[in-house]
Amino acid sequence: MISAPTAPDEAARLLDLARYHVLDTEREAPFDRITRLAARLLRTPVAVLNFVDQYRQWGKAMVGLPDTEAPREHSFCAWTITGDTPFVVENAKADPRFHDNPMVTGDPHIHMYAGAPLTTPAGHRIGTLCVTHDRPHPLSGEDLQALQDLAALAMQELELRRSLLDAARATDAQRRQAEELRQILAHARVVEGISSLMDLDLPFADALETAASLVSDAIDADFTAVLMPGGEGYTVKVPRTGRAFPADVQAVAASLLSGDTGVLGTLRSLTAPVYLSEYAASPQALPTLVEAGVQQVAYVPMGTGDTRPVMLVMRLRGHEVPDWRAQDKALLEVAGRTVGHALRRQAALEHAQGEARADGLTGLFNRRAFDEDLPDAWHQRAAAQLAVIDVDGLKGVNDQEGHAQGDKLLTVFAQALKAEVGELGQVYRLGGDEFAVVSDQPSEVLLEWAEVATQVARQVVVSRVGASVGVASKAESGSVEAWLKVADERMYAMKRRLNSRGSGNLT
Repeated sequence: MISAPTAPDEAARLLDLARYHVLDTEREAPFDRITRLAARLLRTPVAVLNFVDQYRQWGKAMVGLPDTEAPREHSFCAWTITGDTPFVVENAKADPRFHDNPMVTGDPHIHMYAGAPLTTPAGHRIGTLCVTHDRPHPLSGEDLQALQDLAALAMQELELRRSLLDAARATDAQRRQAEELRQILAHARVVEGISSLMDLDLPFADALETAASLVSDAIDADFTAVLMPGGEGYTVKVPRTGRAFPADVQAVAASLLSGDTGVLGTLRSLTAPVYLSEYAASPQALPTLVEAGVQQVAYVPMGTGDTRPVMLVMRLRGHEVPDWRAQDKALLEVAGRTVGHALRRQAALEHAQGEARADGLTGLFNRRAFDEDLPDAWHQRAAAQLAVIDVDGLKGVNDQEGHAQGDKLLTVFAQALKAEVGELGQVYRLGGDEFAVVSDQPSEVLLEWAEVATQVARQVVVSRVGASVGVASKAESGSVEAWLKVADERMYAMKRRLNSRGSGNLT
């Protein structure tokens, strides 16, 4: 499967789409009629009016399907908006771009697809009117012309809908249009900047702080902060002020920002942006903030789920922008979705990295994690001790009791060792029957931990088992490599002593 390319003006296109305020709205009769006409005229079981958002496609009206929301990388319509003419796929199963697409291999089993772009007056293609069939269904030139005509009608309905929304917010249409165009250009640069920030290899908190600053400047906020979830409430991680609040007001603002009191109380259930034009009218308004002149307040969730940050933006009474403008909301929401996507990507990356550092049998950190962490311990911890542990007798257990019992021996030893070490160090399985512990505790403590784990492990097997341990301190080694070498040598020296006495190492 091949994903559609992204247009160079993607940021401006997303802002243009946001101006229609159509995403995630209810079904509306004019758009339902257009999809019914499309299905009837083109003789297809499915017709959909889709919009292509930053990371998904979303259906406003449809015939033949209950829902059409899908990731953008799976979207046929994402290909349609790359051009001005109808996009037709006669046999998706034979097309290398789509043959393994989930919408081809599964429901709705697309065989034929045809879509016409919805093009705004500004020239941005924000969605499509499309039809599909689950079997061969050739379309004529007249069919495609009808599809384009219906797409134009849909765009006219969108423009009418948008005009009605705009008329409710403005009395001077020409002035607002000029201002909106100026803001769109400025906000498009902000969106591009935020998207670039989230793609850089920066600490996420630093990227988020810069993103919040860009948004704050673009919408001319008096106070902007990002609320990060922690414990029972939210804490301020990225505060930014455009004007100075009095010291007593700052103390009250901290309560508002925590998410425990104030306009909304807890923010855990917040799933959509909230815009307040008159803060004082809220029954939960804090008198001190009202006295300080706080008038406009916006809460914008940045992503989904309980761990998402929330952006808080405030303007004071007398601000030259008296209310939240459509372009302000569009920028805040696009920025929120961009950050939300970056958060999901970061979580997926951290999960994948965690999986790559984990030992599949014991659940301990593996050799890769050990190789990554040992240099940090060497450079950052002056009192660090390293123990290398070899479980003796594993081969005998595998030969006499079976490999399943050998795996049980290693698992029980690992769990017992991890329980002994607790929060005082880190435990690794280096491979086979070899383990390691890094801790700031004295060497005799590390030896005691290994002895306790060995005693526990002996209870689950019949064969005789033991452990050879070598401990080395950072202080007696000149490098990371020498540190590991000393611990290894001491472990093997102990193994030789045990062998010479005929006990302990039974391999």
